[in-house]
Amino acid sequence: MVALGIFGGTFDPIHNGHLAVARAAKNQLGLEQVVFVPVGTPPHKRWQPVTPAEYRWRMVSLAVADEPDFVVSRVDIDRPAPQYSVDTVRLLRREFGTAAENTFFIIGADALNNFPRWKNAAGIVAQCCIAVVHRPGFRPDVQSVVAAVPQLASRLVWVEMPPVPVSATEIRRRVGQGLPIDDMVPPVVAEYIVRQRLYVSE
Repeated sequence: MVALGIFGGTFDPIHNGHLAVARAAKNQLGLEQVVFVPVGTPPHKRWQPVTPAEYRWRMVSLAVADEPDFVVSRVDIDRPAPQYSVDTVRLLRREFGTAAENTFFIIGADALNNFPRWKNAAGIVAQCCIAVVHRPGFRPDVQSVVAAVPQLASRLVWVEMPPVPVSATEIRRRVGQGLPIDDMVPPVVAEYIVRQRLYVSE
C-alpha cells in the first residue's frame, strides 16, 4: 500500500508556501506520493471570483513538474460541482490503492476549526488521517473540534514547518499592481501568470 498525502486547495495561484507544506508532510509522514488536488468549484468560495480551473490546474502541474513524488489530480475538476472532500478521498484511495491508515489529508491549522462543518467530516476521518500543518501564531481549538468529530481523536497528526510568509491573496494583489512575485512562486508559474495575463485588471 502506498503512503499517500492528499493536498487540496484552490491554488489561485500555487506558491512556494504550498510546496513547502507538501515537502514537510512528505518527509515527516513518510509519504511516497503527495497528490495536489485543485478544487473545481470551491464550495466555500461560491460567491468569490476564482480563476478558471484549467488555469489553476496548469499552474500546479508546472510547479510540481520537477518533483517526482508530487502529482496533480483532476478528480475535482472533471466531475460536477460541488465537489466535497469526502468524495475526493474515496475516489483517490480507489485510484491509488491506499488503505485508510496510509492516507493523509493535509490541511492548514486554520482550516481545522471549520472541519466539523465540512460535509460528512466523520466520513472523511473514516477514510484517512488528518494531517494538520502548524500555522505560526494560530492555535486551533482542538478540544472543540474533537468533541464535534470524536473519530478524529485517534486520526489527527501534526506537521511542523517554518513559516513561509506568502499568500495567494498577496500574489494576486502584487500582480494586479505590476509588482514582482519572483520570490513567491516557482519561476515557471510566474512566467505562466504573465503569459496568460492572470490577475491583471483589464
